[in-house]
Amino acid sequence: MRLGGKIALTVGAGALLAGLSGAAVAGPAARSAAAPATGPQATVIIRPGVQYVGHSSSQPPTTADCEAAFHVACYEPAQLQQAYNLAPLYAKGVSGQGATIVIVDSFGSPTITDDLGVFDQQFGLPPPPSFKIIRPAGAIPLYRSSNSEMVSWAGETSLDVEYAHAIAPAASIVLVETPVAETEGMAGFPQIVKAEEYVIDHHLGGVISQSFGATENTFPSRASLRALRGAYLDAERHHVTVLAASGDDGATDIGLDGQTFYTFPVTSWPASDPLVTGVGGTQLHLDVNGARQSPDTVWNDTYAAAVQQFILGDSGPSPLAAGGGKSIFFARPAYQNPVQKVVGRTRGVPDISMSAACNGSVDVYQSFGGQPAGWYPTCGTSEATPLFAGIVALADQLAHHPLGLINPALYAMAAQHQPGLVDVTSGSNSVSFSQGGHEHTVHGFTAGPGYDLASGIGTVNAAAFVPELASLAGR
Repeated sequence: MRLGGKIALTVGAGALLAGLSGAAVAGPAARSAAAPATGPQATVIIRPGVQYVGHSSSQPPTTADCEAAFHVACYEPAQLQQAYNLAPLYAKGVSGQGATIVIVDSFGSPTITDDLGVFDQQFGLPPPPSFKIIRPAGAIPLYRSSNSEMVSWAGETSLDVEYAHAIAPAASIVLVETPVAETEGMAGFPQIVKAEEYVIDHHLGGVISQSFGATENTFPSRASLRALRGAYLDAERHHVTVLAASGDDGATDIGLDGQTFYTFPVTSWPASDPLVTGVGGTQLHLDVNGARQSPDTVWNDTYAAAVQQFILGDSGPSPLAAGGGKSIFFARPAYQNPVQKVVGRTRGVPDISMSAACNGSVDVYQSFGGQPAGWYPTCGTSEATPLFAGIVALADQLAHHPLGLINPALYAMAAQHQPGLVDVTSGSNSVSFSQGGHEHTVHGFTAGPGYDLASGIGTVNAAAFVPELASLAGR
């Protein structure tokens, strides 16, 4: 079963209303292809990009454990720290001191403070200097273990907090929990916007990590989407970096019903917003110590039968890959002019990529109700986004201030072939699935030298990337 919380956002001419949609999705529904929203109102599905199933254990599984039990790899924090070459930074005292990462999740998790403590103790990480949980958009409904949406968002929260901390262990963390009505009422993305504006206006952090998105095609109009951009405009004014996951369905994404995939390439917002850094996904190929056995590739587990069994419970194929593509709402921003041959006149996504593959899941501890307490291998661009938030926090420390919109610096670094960027030149985000009695293939984008719509400008060698970013974006 694919666990992905879904917030239904109703966008109308005079109001922004939301309520919960259905329960977790078990693969694509056998329905006709989704169509863009029409009429004065439309339900827009906002969902976290986290993928995991009920594979729990009392101890964090090693790479060998996962390969033996599930025929997939799984990794611990030390392996990722090695893979991204963080040790030279840590040795110099660059581990996030003075920086604050803001993580935004609907509902949050009722056990996140204790779960982070277990995670830190297991892996020898120090607690963050400060870990605050705030609810500026209103009180959170009482957690119910029978509510699959709450369970899903709690899993998202665990992944976000634990792996942002794993990369920047000395950074403070602010977890922003937002309320979502369980059946009807005022809730959803407007509350996320309100909460993020509060964080920005009160200078609570330098980088915001968002592991959620909505298919652009489900918005009824450009105006309805632009009405929700207030937090990103505010972030630009206050020099706060905003990140968003590019999605977990490859070149396709989910339609209005929350189950049906588009049969042509689409992309998701807010990753597609020019004021946001879209974070895509790669697959790492590591040994037990975190050393690379081969170069990173674009994350695509769509055609891997063992991974499909691990995540979805059948052999597939079903979309399970890094999101990426061209926006239908936003024109090419100036910082993407150097890659206009790839993106054309439109905003291209992603900008950069980090580990997200399910064959390469990370060990997450969670003890909230609705499932057994324990360690869960977890994956998706929900992993990649907090990982990169940790990288940005390290650069914030070096720059001695938040960096703000980093996209111009990222593309300048790519144009200059800075050594901190590692090109991803293999793989694609094309996906296939059965729907409406037919098998569909959505042909996406292939990685190659330089920028591409499967991996962006590539991934990072943190020891070089962090000072390069701090220097360019910190001016």
